[in-house]
Amino acid sequence: PQRYAKFAISVAFLLFLHSPNFAQLSYHSRGESLAAMGNRGISPSGGVAETAYKKQEITYKKQKKTYKKQEMAYRKIEQYDKDVTGEIAGHVRAILRLIGENPDREGLVKTPERVAKSLQFLTQGYSQDGVEVVRSAVFQEPYSQMVLVRDIELYSLCEHHMLPFLGKCHVAYIPQGEITGLSKIARVVETYARRLQVQERLTEEIRDCLEEALHPLGVAVVIEAMHTCMTIRGVQKANAVTTTSAFSGIFLKSEPTLNEFLNLIKH
Repeated sequence: PQRYAKFAISVAFLLFLHSPNFAQLSYHSRGESLAAMGNRGISPSGGVAETAYKKQEITYKKQKKTYKKQEMAYRKIEQYDKDVTGEIAGHVRAILRLIGENPDREGLVKTPERVAKSLQFLTQGYSQDGVEVVRSAVFQEPYSQMVLVRDIELYSLCEHHMLPFLGKCHVAYIPQGEITGLSKIARVVETYARRLQVQERLTEEIRDCLEEALHPLGVAVVIEAMHTCMTIRGVQKANAVTTTSAFSGIFLKSEPTLNEFLNLIKH
């Protein structure tokens, strides 16, 4: 009986500790005002508003960095001749009608203009001079070994059907006191490829351009390309690849030099 009595007293005491009256009494014993009790989360009636020990919530405000909007120093802008675009677009509309299409239907309304701009982009090489491209970055350098830029991506239009042919171009030269920026070699390829072409002439034009601009000991050019005019139409041989080459100077006179070039482009 005594043990049960002690247990009952302990339970009653614990209940009293957690009661609202005890919370009010504890704050009053320290001389705390009702306003202060309210600030601490205690209701004036002695009840606990939410909890006697309410967790303080801390709000972190993200500091937003404001950057002044500035215009980019570099811009890539495509510009097309308005008159040329309009004239080509008019012809494309006529072609669409002739093949049985309706140029006014939703999917084709802007097609003539797109084709006109596309053709101007694909033939932009007519307005560029390959020799001037190379001469814009020529440097005096006593290097006299082979300079090879291989696997240059190439995209051009076959002049017979105006269908794309694409592949890669390997260009090498042996300097004779002057070198050019490596990117200029790729730009030369791009300059002559962005025209209506045949692969044979394209190969020679790249060679002749470097000859004229740099006067090197020799130039070597090899192009490997797939022609859609013979893969998607006509004979329809999808795996056919055409290889053309053009050499000058030491590449024609020295078999070891030519073999070095050919071996390098194989790997």
